[in-house]
Amino acid sequence: MKHIASCLALCLLLTMSLDAALAQSRPSTTNRPCSVNRQSVAANGAIVLGTGGYTYDRFVANRSFCEFDEGVEPAWVPSRDTPSCFIGYRCKSRDPIWFD
Repeated sequence: MKHIASCLALCLLLTMSLDAALAQSRPSTTNRPCSVNRQSVAANGAIVLGTGGYTYDRFVANRSFCEFDEGVEPAWVPSRDTPSCFIGYRCKSRDPIWFD
């Protein structure tokens, strides 16, 4: 019986830890300087950042972090010290090319 109680306690503890990890918010570009946001993208290669309010997006350092059929476009976001800060790129689907 002690073994079952110990297992249940451990499961409860692990579940609570997982809930806390899932509840962590993503960094917001508006709360951090432009240079820190840019460094986060460069250091991680790809990262999801909040961009104000309930909005967020995935930013990448270069095309290698995108799907094979995606290209990149420059990403400009608001930051604490700059209203329009270049931090890297966003992956975007390429338009299909139609041949006659």
